[in-house]
Amino acid sequence: MKLHAWITVLVLLALPAQAQQAAPPAPAASAAPPAPAAPPLTAEQAALKAHVQFLASDALRGREAGTHDYDVAAEYVAAQMLAIGLKPGGERGGWFQPFRLATYRAAEKAHWTLRRGSRDVPLQFGTDFINNGGDDSGAFRAEGDIVFAGYGIVDPQSRYDDYAGLDVRGKIVLIVSGKPKGLSRDVAAHFDDDRNKAQSALVRGAAAIVFVETPALRKVIPFEKMVGFYDYPITGWAAPEGATLPSDATKMIGAFSMTGAEKLFAGARIRWADVIAAESRGTRMPTGPLVGRLAVATVTTRSTKDTRNVVGMIEGSDPALRNQYVVLSAHLDHLGVGKPVNGDAIYNGAMDNAIGIAEMLEVVRAIQQSGKRPRRSILVLATAAEEKGMFGSAYFARYPTVPKDAIVADLNLDMPILTYPLVDLVVQGGDHSSIGQLVAAAARTEGLGVVPDPEPREMSFVRSDHYSFVKAGIPAVSIDTGPGGIGAAASRKFLDENYHQPSDQIDLPFDWNSAVKYKHVGLATALALADADARPVWNKGDFFGTLYGGVGAQ
Repeated sequence: MKLHAWITVLVLLALPAQAQQAAPPAPAASAAPPAPAAPPLTAEQAALKAHVQFLASDALRGREAGTHDYDVAAEYVAAQMLAIGLKPGGERGGWFQPFRLATYRAAEKAHWTLRRGSRDVPLQFGTDFINNGGDDSGAFRAEGDIVFAGYGIVDPQSRYDDYAGLDVRGKIVLIVSGKPKGLSRDVAAHFDDDRNKAQSALVRGAAAIVFVETPALRKVIPFEKMVGFYDYPITGWAAPEGATLPSDATKMIGAFSMTGAEKLFAGARIRWADVIAAESRGTRMPTGPLVGRLAVATVTTRSTKDTRNVVGMIEGSDPALRNQYVVLSAHLDHLGVGKPVNGDAIYNGAMDNAIGIAEMLEVVRAIQQSGKRPRRSILVLATAAEEKGMFGSAYFARYPTVPKDAIVADLNLDMPILTYPLVDLVVQGGDHSSIGQLVAAAARTEGLGVVPDPEPREMSFVRSDHYSFVKAGIPAVSIDTGPGGIGAAASRKFLDENYHQPSDQIDLPFDWNSAVKYKHVGLATALALADADARPVWNKGDFFGTLYGGVGAQ
């Protein structure tokens, strides 16, 4: 019963019987005017929405990589590529690039020892240290002198080098998480990933890498809470030659608590109190050898499951350029079925990233329908396991289905938040190579600006598939929607209420006009990359181009 009917009943009950009889009949309530009908979708808008409607439907149960639900989504994308007129770009002449996801975890609580001269310093699991799953060998052991390498960062541009004067070959390297002040935004984000710090230690010959708790890390997660997760399963990808984990995930085998750190630093030239003080100031930490030899170990159990990327191709038309490839990428997977929220346990992933797949497919459809093939070939890549750690793109970048040196760029479309009228875009990675200028030019044709990342703390540069190509030395960007107009508020609303939630589904208030503008920017950028006389290059001296040997950086 509606509110006005309840009020009428209460009034009638309050009146004496005679008054009730004498009361005139209540007038009929006038019907509310119908809400104006939404304008019909254009053909471009409907094509985009159709992909999202299927990929983000409950029938696909969130498209988690390594599940049948993801495989159905992959078959859908392959069928769409076929219908568009693409050629297969996967392995063995097919649409897919199969690979294995590897899950590893510590099998038991380890025993570590610290020896100084003829004396063993007691180290207790759960109080002084924890181990985690580590090296691919299953049972991993290392023993050696100890070197503290501060944050474990080397940035030639800012002349910051934690390894200056250190010889870590065959030694146990201790590193703290975090970063000092003064690094550029993207470099800082790069080194906020502990795997990159571990890789820096490995290339310098470290026998093992162990992290050390500090007051800053303790504020995020105290060591006591970390202990309960020492055997938490961690996902990687398996190399085709049989190794279970990529090299940048190995030998990073555990962490010391602040209590354990005091034992490690006892008697050393470097004082633990000075390390803590440097962290609080955001300045370089004292680094160098500690006293004694440390023996560390961990036993790792593993399991694997199969998944696959989807790869299509538009062959280039220019005899001199068609053997060069522009990659157009978007991730297909999402989180699958998880913890229910308001009774809904399916994490549909409409904005993250069914819309990115839709944009990618419609970009290449427009190229095909134009009747004009681009000069360079375009690889169309729908990646698996982005949500687990960008493993599909990492695998493809390590084992591409075309010669790696022939890949000239990656243009990535990941989670554009399309619930508002677009005013501008953010180009993750646009400051590092010539691709940024091409995206800006394409945006201008749609009346859009390009602005810096308004949320650098989100570290978006290292959290999407283009970053795998960056680490392979290939210029790459990911196009985000920007903060202009109501963009900042709309994006924050999505991130706070829908991101990685079951509510990220087709009933979000998509602005399909903005979705078409985003498509046009992606289309114009892809064609600019494919048709230019010269391949895109890294900016001279760029940190990432230099670090990974990219064209133009030297």
